[in-house]
Amino acid sequence: MPSLLPPNASALDRAAESVAVKAIDAIPLPHRALWNPATCPPELLPWLAWAVGVEGWRRDWSEDIKRGRVRSAIDIQRAKGTLYAVRKVVESFGGQIAIREWWQQTPKGTPHTFELVLTLGDSGGLESSAHFVEDVIGEVTRAKPLRSHFTFVQGLNVKGCAKAVAVARPVAFARLNLAVE
Repeated sequence: MPSLLPPNASALDRAAESVAVKAIDAIPLPHRALWNPATCPPELLPWLAWAVGVEGWRRDWSEDIKRGRVRSAIDIQRAKGTLYAVRKVVESFGGQIAIREWWQQTPKGTPHTFELVLTLGDSGGLESSAHFVEDVIGEVTRAKPLRSHFTFVQGLNVKGCAKAVAVARPVAFARLNLAVE
């Protein structure tokens, strides 16, 4: 590496430069890992979220939700004011939505309104608490078209299974003869 010192630099200046260059080269610079939502350390995620334009952030969200919010932030910012942005916001929280706009309702609803049915599952550490749902609604409000208003319906997606179990058990049967007098 060529020296940045002037030709009249002293021996002490050149020695200090060589030490500084070695020390700086030893510092790891994981830029790609820091700018990737999948590989960014959890303690640096709020800073990455700020850098890519995430408007709402809570410390109590799970790490999966935080990474999902950062991962979809640029798509949401590009499409802000559209129903696509609303869908991406809800997907970043790990939920699913069904949207019915005013012209799709029977009878037709008030113009520039839509119905949002949010379905949260019970997998992935997703909390469907009232506080969490308020966070989702707040982010939807930021992403929706400004002139539009919506009604919110919450659904719950649960999975279950029924298993038929047969158990053979010996039964002792005793016959009682009752005499009626």
